[in-house]
Amino acid sequence: MARSTHHVVHNPNGGWDVKRGGAQRSSGHYSTKEQAVNAGRQISRNQGTEFVIHGLDGRIQSADSHGGDPHPPKG
Repeated sequence: MARSTHHVVHNPNGGWDVKRGGAQRSSGHYSTKEQAVNAGRQISRNQGTEFVIHGLDGRIQSADSHGGDPHPPKG
């Protein structure tokens, strides 16, 4: 089963967007990456999705799981 995701990505017109995985439209547009990360993390927590932060080059910088992890750590 595919995981639901939210991504912070750079907008080519400036600023940063929070997008649901596979969506064309953004869930929100922010002037700074920090604002987008804070908003995206809250959205991801509320919806229990994987949260992925991308850099200016589009590469993944970090990812957090907010529920529904198919392989939770033992312990």
